[in-house]
Amino acid sequence: MRIDPRERSSVRTATPKTVAPASGEALAQVQRVLRADARRNREAVMAAAKKLFADQGLDAQMPDVARDANVGVGTVYRHFPTKDDLIAALVAERFERLAQKAREALQAEDAWEGMSDFIRFSAQIQADDRGLCEVMGSRAEVMDAAARAAGLPELCERLVKRTQRSGQLRRDLTWEDIPMIACGLGRITQAAAGPATGRWPRLLEIILDGLRAPGSGRLPRCPAE
Repeated sequence: MRIDPRERSSVRTATPKTVAPASGEALAQVQRVLRADARRNREAVMAAAKKLFADQGLDAQMPDVARDANVGVGTVYRHFPTKDDLIAALVAERFERLAQKAREALQAEDAWEGMSDFIRFSAQIQADDRGLCEVMGSRAEVMDAAARAAGLPELCERLVKRTQRSGQLRRDLTWEDIPMIACGLGRITQAAAGPATGRWPRLLEIILDGLRAPGSGRLPRCPAE
């Protein structure tokens, strides 16, 4: 269609509307909301994963975690790109709990009670978590990394030396014996058949009795000695 030159003055060109840029405060608010949502989703994933892996062990699957967390599978993978990443995060959380218990044990008025309560706690946390026991038995590198990140070797050494100074712990025990005892007990707490089923608390008390000073016999030398 041709426009008469005399009519051009009456034809107006639409001016595009401009959108004012969001203020810095508005952007910051959006980012805070997104961070809060991401944090809630991660917490939901971790809570669901803790229960599933505690019940099912390493057989638990990522889609089941997403279902129980009430999030999409993609959300799970955004936080934990692989199943191994999720397992590592769960193990790290468990070892942080152990480290906190060790710090509490160091503050106990009675050194022996502090250390023995820590060992009991270590056994119980494994009795309640099949996944943690399986990691301890099959993924030593994951367990070692989490323990060191939480500072557990240093805490165990302090516990042992403190209890030995009190005269209640045999002198030939080393801090490395504590995680060894805990790992051994962990396997037994998960026994589903056989004479050990449900009897691990008795074994634990027998072991603790054997740790008391002075000890009725000498322990074999450590391999590194």
